[in-house]
Amino acid sequence: MTMPPVSAPPGPQPDVSVIVVNYNTGHLLARMFAALEAGRGTLTLQIIVVDNASRDNSVAVLRTQFPAAELIVNAVNVGFGRANNQALVRVRGRYALLINTDAFVAPDTLPLTVAYMEKDPHCGVLGVKLVGSDGTLQPSCRYFPTPWNLFVSGAGLGRVFPHTRLVDDMAWDHASVRACDWVPGCYYLVRRAVIERVGLFDPRYFLYYEEVDHCRAVRAAGWSVVYYPFTQVLHLGGESAETEGPVTAAGRQISALQIESELLYFRKHAGLLGLLAAVSLAMLADAINAAKGLLKRFDTVRAAASIRHSWTMLTLLFKTRLALRPTR
Repeated sequence: MTMPPVSAPPGPQPDVSVIVVNYNTGHLLARMFAALEAGRGTLTLQIIVVDNASRDNSVAVLRTQFPAAELIVNAVNVGFGRANNQALVRVRGRYALLINTDAFVAPDTLPLTVAYMEKDPHCGVLGVKLVGSDGTLQPSCRYFPTPWNLFVSGAGLGRVFPHTRLVDDMAWDHASVRACDWVPGCYYLVRRAVIERVGLFDPRYFLYYEEVDHCRAVRAAGWSVVYYPFTQVLHLGGESAETEGPVTAAGRQISALQIESELLYFRKHAGLLGLLAAVSLAMLADAINAAKGLLKRFDTVRAAASIRHSWTMLTLLFKTRLALRPTR
């Protein structure tokens, strides 16, 4: 399921409705808004902020420093996808831009990306080149996850299976426009017609996988998902998610929320057999990583993390009733 399609509310139509979901990132708001203002060019913007029960001073900052923003304050944290969905009833723009509070646009980002979508009516969702604070390129143009490509990546077997399309394929220069499976939600420009037809995010995903799932719906409805390289967005990454209790598995940070969303995604798109295949292969990857750690350098931390990852996955498989319902 996705969010039911919506119609534009009455009122003047801006070029872009910017939707910002904030959770404990009050310290980033001024920088994010300043970048938007500096880069709007001649575009008219509607700003909608959904605060997800922040425990810092975010709401006070928003009310005092950015009174023009339309503010929705949640009493509880409803998750990233549901919070974005809350803003839809207010969206009036020809386009909707979902942007993270830790994503800072370049001065030309909005004009260039809107201009591209104006010229390509087949483009339903557009993403851009993402770079870290040190200028390092981040995964910006991705393939859909499958049980197999997640196994190959998780087990570190990319060299053994060089023809497998990994989710985060970085083996190209990212210098040309190309259609792709999905783009990250930190800068996610959506055509209004897409929202009116397919809605936005499936509310079952609390955090992670909501944009993957949405891009599948967009492509199924006949639009393309496009990576646009001629501008870039500085993305810090993890500013909100880090407060949700990450666990380490196979040398990378994997939260229980991400594991749960992965289970929900595979059950939705691959059925029960696909879900069981994904779980089995993920546990095999954990076993391989644990063995590597113990055999090569007796890395008990890595082994314990791999075991913890498998245990978390099995626990969530039970709590979600084989990924038929979310836990929150």
